[in-house]
Amino acid sequence: MRDSCFYMNFHEFSEITPAKVGALKARITGLAIDLRLIEEQFIRGSGNGGQKINKTSNAVLLKYPPLGLIVRCQRERKRSLNRFIALREMVDEIELKISPETSERLKEIEKIRRRKARSRSRKRLKP
Repeated sequence: MRDSCFYMNFHEFSEITPAKVGALKARITGLAIDLRLIEEQFIRGSGNGGQKINKTSNAVLLKYPPLGLIVRCQRERKRSLNRFIALREMVDEIELKISPETSERLKEIEKIRRRKARSRSRKRLKP
């Protein structure tokens, strides 16, 4: 299993805007994440997509053993885009575990929860 597993080597993503790459790099350094610990695998995708999905290994599987996290991404057809999205999701998960008070994702979830609660209370008040 180790021979098919690569270790994350963060380099420039040509399809991603430099601002997004810079923001991700800043989050990674802010959380003190060691990218050498992230194991990366490219696997065949599943679902719709026909020949492109069946013949290429463009789905990305990232593992972060120190926290036991696993992220799989197959949103796009390009491997590099899936790689970037998976890394961003991995950083979100790590931030949730390490520093929940600064997590943007938790803030967004809380915002949605409040909106739903407000909507439920309005529905109860209607005659």
